[in-house]
Parts: sequence; structure tokens; C-alpha cells
Amino acid sequence: MRVLVTGARGQLGYDVVKELTRRGHEAVGVDKEEMDITDEKSVKDYLGTAQAEAVIHCAAYTAVDAAESNVDLVRKINVDGTRFIAEVCKAQDIPMMYISTDYVFDGNGETPWEPNAHRDPVNVYGQMKYEGELVMEELVSKRYIVRISWVFGENGKNFVRTMVGLGKKLGKVSVVADQFGSPTYTADLAVLLCDMIETDKYGTYHATNEGICSWYDFAKEIFVQAGLDVEVTPVGSDAFPTAAKRPLNSRMSKDKLDEMGFHRLPTWQDALSRYVKTLTDC
Repeated sequence: MRVLVTGARGQLGYDVVKELTRRGHEAVGVDKEEMDITDEKSVKDYLGTAQAEAVIHCAAYTAVDAAESNVDLVRKINVDGTRFIAEVCKAQDIPMMYISTDYVFDGNGETPWEPNAHRDPVNVYGQMKYEGELVMEELVSKRYIVRISWVFGENGKNFVRTMVGLGKKLGKVSVVADQFGSPTYTADLAVLLCDMIETDKYGTYHATNEGICSWYDFAKEIFVQAGLDVEVTPVGSDAFPTAAKRPLNSRMSKDKLDEMGFHRLPTWQDALSRYVKTLTDC
């Protein structure tokens, strides 16, 4: 199958291209140099001749705090860009996968969010990803909407790299302990996304590694796995004021994966242990 992957130089897109290729599919990885998703003509010209049989749309504006003061740009990338791609997928009648986020929810309570739960974003990034979901629901019948959270991978900046770097430099860190969710290793996630794109089991899914933790728990395990002796102090979210409000509850139910016959990802601790072994530049 010939699959076009946007955001191919990002953490997730990079691993999706690798996994598609490993399976023998023809992966066409593009980033803004090849196809500027904010330019309708660029999208339609490229996709119009790409002969793709499916699209996995990983490209997005993901700088959560910067998004608060760059609303127009975030909308161009996360909403308009998604619409331009969706319109072509609709016209060509091909499947499209849209990567979304736990930030479409308000983050209240402690119950894991179901895929069909009410969406009520608390920041600009979440709002624009929500609007991207609405575009998918409006235009694409053969759609997968996959919400992910707390991503780390080989090809980019992430919390794990940051913690390892700070731990080596400072020997002690303070980490938020009142936000809960599930870390997600892009190498594991790519396997599931490719499993999905090989089927016609369309719908909205949640996909993270198994297990729930706080950022504080995550940081402690990072230092254990990295073999670093670092003092970790738990603090509340108010200790680190940010431009964008963060959801306290990013727990997401993955029961639908079971219902649709997909394999869940390994535990986040297992994923972290494998990822840490790849780090050489922190």
C-alpha cells in the first residue's frame, strides 16, 4: 500500500515511515519542504499526483505555550491544513488518519476519558486540535481519529531527553505531581497506527502505552532507567506557571482497542527502558 505521511521529520511521523517501510508498504514521507499544509494549492497539487492509497496526518503545531500567542498560525496548521488534506482524501475516497490529543478534554476528574466523551479544550492548542477533529468528522467517511498523549521518541525533543539532561547537569529537579496521564513511545505507537491503517476499522481511538502516572512518577522512573542519582521533588502545577493551562486528568480509556481487535501497547515503563537505551546525546 502507498501511504503518505505528513510531518515525516517529527517524532511520530519519523517512526510511522520506518514502520510502514518495515512492513513492505511504500511510505511517502513529507514535511513542509515537500508539501506546505497551510497552502491549499500545495496540498492539492502534491496529493493530486501522489497516488496515495491512504494518508496518516502527523504534522501539527504542538508548541502548547507558544500557541497561546500564535492563534492564527496554529489555526492555519492544525485546522486549515487538516481541512485541505481532508478535502483531497474525500475527493479521492481514500482513508485518512488524524493524530489528535488528550488536550481536547477539559482535564477535570479522575475517570479515564472515553473516545466519545464531551470535548471541552482548556487552551488554544487543544481547541485547534478539536477543530481539526470536527473537520475530519465533517469531510472524511473513511477516517481514523487517534488521540495520543505525553509523546517521546527518537527524532525530537521530549520530556525524557529534558529530564536526563537536567538530571546530569543539576543533580536535582522539581516536577509536577498533580497531572496524570500515560507516556507514549512513538516506536510502539507507530506499530498500532500501521495496524489500523491496514484495516477498515474506522473510528475514534485512544492510543498510549499502558499504565497511568504523574509527571513526577515519570521523572523518577526516567532517572532509574537512565542510571542517574537525581533528587526529584514533587510540586503542584502552580509551581510552574505556564501560558497555556494544562489538563490535570489526561487518563484515556483504551477499551475500544480491545473491542476492535487491536493490540494494546506495552507498559510505559517497558517502553521507557527501551527508549533510554537509544539516548546518546543528552
